[in-house]
Amino acid sequence: MATQTMHRGRLIDHLQLVVNDLEASRRFYGAVFEALGIAIGGSGEDYFWADELFVSTADSAAAQGALTGRHHLAFQARDRGMVEAFYRAALAHGGRDHGAPGERRYHPGYYAAFVLDPDGNNIEAVYHGEAQRSAASVEISF
Repeated sequence: MATQTMHRGRLIDHLQLVVNDLEASRRFYGAVFEALGIAIGGSGEDYFWADELFVSTADSAAAQGALTGRHHLAFQARDRGMVEAFYRAALAHGGRDHGAPGERRYHPGYYAAFVLDPDGNNIEAVYHGEAQRSAASVEISF
């Protein structure tokens, strides 16, 4: 058996969005992930995934025939420029404005942009300001 290595963040192992139009979502998320420096990890006829996010059709085996409801997902950005690139990519690939890039009142330095994806999910890119990470990700080998 080959060893597989994954990099994971903090709390979430994975999230699944079940969408109406997989190709529209593939274009949207492909563009915003490129802007955020995240590669699509894999795909099939009725799904694709990147890092902790799994996106599928309602008729995929994992979805069991039901669409997910409206969600808010916030993606981490390395800097303000990445938040702005996310916003431009989202709007150019089927996203709708839900809050242009700018500082928010959540805490000093909170810089974010919000868009609605093709299914109406509230998608955010956020940069929390200068900070030091203990690691870029958690590496898991099995």
